Amino acid sequence: MTSSEEEQAVPAPEVAEAPPEPAAEPIGEQAGDPVEAPLPPSSRQRVLFVVAAVLLAPVALLLGAFGAARFLAPPPDAGHAYVLHIALPPAGGTLGLPPVQGPLDASRPLVVIDPGHGGHDPGAPGVDDKGHPLREKDITLALALALRDKLLAGGGVRVALTRDTDRYLMLEERSGIARQLKADLFVSIHADSSEAADASGATLYTLSDRGSSQEASRIAARENRADTVSGVPLAGTSTAVSAILVDLSQRHAGAQSTRFAELALREGKGRFDFRARPLQSAAFVVLKSPDVPSVLFEAGYISNDKDSARLASPEGREAFADATAQAIRVYFARESGVAAVQ
Repeated sequence: MTSSEEEQAVPAPEVAEAPPEPAAEPIGEQAGDPVEAPLPPSSRQRVLFVVAAVLLAPVALLLGAFGAARFLAPPPDAGHAYVLHIALPPAGGTLGLPPVQGPLDASRPLVVIDPGHGGHDPGAPGVDDKGHPLREKDITLALALALRDKLLAGGGVRVALTRDTDRYLMLEERSGIARQLKADLFVSIHADSSEAADASGATLYTLSDRGSSQEASRIAARENRADTVSGVPLAGTSTAVSAILVDLSQRHAGAQSTRFAELALREGKGRFDFRARPLQSAAFVVLKSPDVPSVLFEAGYISNDKDSARLASPEGREAFADATAQAIRVYFARESGVAAVQ
């Protein structure tokens, strides 16, 4: 072995590797605490985007609403297109009174026909002979229209309806229309109802004495006694005098109401059935007009099969219209002292 070979055979001394230096602990943290890895750039961008969206969303909504308002607003010179013109009656005039039909001569007698109920007030329920549901408000309107048409066809009488469509009126409005129109007669049409299935027949109501006296006291006690009863103004009179005037007017109107009710009963007999006591009195609100003769006509029981079938049929409406129209004509003829209204 040569010296060069000996040098090659001698193994090189092993050098021990230095142990890895411990990682420096983060400043301000205790040894052994977990170390959060920094978020990658993409995650930080997402967080910033969410925060910005939350903060800027209300601002964007406000700007959008403002821009929409400016965009949708009409130009300054087009404001007239959004103006609503309402024609008002002259001072002291009346608003919402129904038209008066018939002769143009204002001296002709005027009857105001009031179909009971209407609008959201259906009145009493019932069924016809085929089992179809009936509502009192529909029955009363159909009877009122038939009576109006019969009176207009005969001529000589002016007619107004408190309602000619399905709309609601307060009770005081109904009699108030008759007073404002200075009607000569007020007829309110209804259909009765009872839990007793055998209850049937028509009924005519006038204002009771108790209801009359209560209404006289109420009118006289108003703070503003500006009403006119039977053409006599109550303004400036004492409460006691006003009560006397109203009571006298109501007594006169009550006597006239009774006379018409008797005529309506006479003309209706033989055409349709009445109750055993067909003429009655009650304190109905619609009858409390102090100077207009007023009658409430219950044309029959909508809860009775026979009556409801009659009230819902064209023949039944015709019979009611014929009898009541004839009673109205005879009543006006007698009150005016002439032979007939024509």
